[in-house]
Amino acid sequence: MRIDIRTGSGHLVGVDVGPDEGDDSGPTPMELVLVALAGCTAMDVISILRKKRQIPTSYEIDARGERTDDHPRVYTRIVVEHRVDASVEGEAIRRSVELSATKYCPVSAMLSLGTVIEHRYRIGEAGESLLALVTGPEGAVAA
Repeated sequence: MRIDIRTGSGHLVGVDVGPDEGDDSGPTPMELVLVALAGCTAMDVISILRKKRQIPTSYEIDARGERTDDHPRVYTRIVVEHRVDASVEGEAIRRSVELSATKYCPVSAMLSLGTVIEHRYRIGEAGESLLALVTGPEGAVAA
């Protein structure tokens, strides 16, 4: 069931439906939705942190979603967690995540029209996951 798709910018992306119906040779289209959200917000956050002169030596992002059981199986809730090392100040990462979610990331803005997105951040490996804000059909709610 693998399908290779050429994007408008000329890049080739392979998608599949998973091991139940396909050969699991690529991400599913719904996984790519999370990848698009993670990539969009990560680029914003890094750019904003650099402007704040807060340059992490490590940065990871995790995006997970919950979907309806009935078709078309849309996302009802997504959690995005930004993980930075302890060289970044808490307020700098919190504000960078907030700005990405509410102002700069078009993927986040589009998904928030119909999906609740919980935006979180974690500083250091042992740090706790902190809520930055929640966006969704009802608007943004700060932590």
